[in-house]
Amino acid sequence: MTGKTDVLPTLFSFPTKHELGEKAGALAATAVRNAIAVRGAARVMLAAAPSQAETLKAFIGAPGISWASVELFHMDDYVGLPADAPQGFANWLQSMVVDHVPAATFHRIDTSVEPEEAARRYESVMGETPFDLVFVGLGVNGHLAFNDPPADLGDPRGAKVVALDSVCRQQQVDEGHFAAFDDVPPSAITVTIPRLLNAVEIVASVPGAAKQKAVANALNQPISGDHPGTALRTHPRVTMFLDAGSDPR
Repeated sequence: MTGKTDVLPTLFSFPTKHELGEKAGALAATAVRNAIAVRGAARVMLAAAPSQAETLKAFIGAPGISWASVELFHMDDYVGLPADAPQGFANWLQSMVVDHVPAATFHRIDTSVEPEEAARRYESVMGETPFDLVFVGLGVNGHLAFNDPPADLGDPRGAKVVALDSVCRQQQVDEGHFAAFDDVPPSAITVTIPRLLNAVEIVASVPGAAKQKAVANALNQPISGDHPGTALRTHPRVTMFLDAGSDPR
């Protein structure tokens, strides 16, 4: 991504993931309230992972958000799981977020159809309008959504079908979502990095010692698809929230 501005995210570090989540959720809520105040609506991209739980709880608990004016999207989901599988990211977000703010509109990736068709449909659903707010985490391998390395930082697609690498699949086991490596679906539908970065503001919540190396790489490595998190440095309004485990400084 030569020629792109390289600017470090604004960094905040807290002793615990709970404090991280409270502050990240409060900033996210402010971004959404501001968007509604300016243009009467807000488009929000959600990230589904345990690392996001504290942030999302604080976000949906924040006062003063007119949820009927909010559209919610999600950035990835597995291919091939049963429709009601709790590991499905849309299902997780439904119980974690949407059920608590039922006035909001939630656009789910339809994993019941052929995967390429699902990706194309979701590209259409998202359109090209920037998101007002995007939540992101970082994978152990540095991925953003399911854009594992080497990721395409200039991808012309908005969403696509991808094969998950072994580090990504093992992370799902280590975090307790699946009992064994072979239980993790080998492919997924993901929103691409350029589409995620087409946003007014990005809130990155990255707690836990398992993510420390990914954070260090995102902040220090040359911007490239070898370390997908480095793409955050091409966006002017990224705030990264760390805890004692993930802070590499």
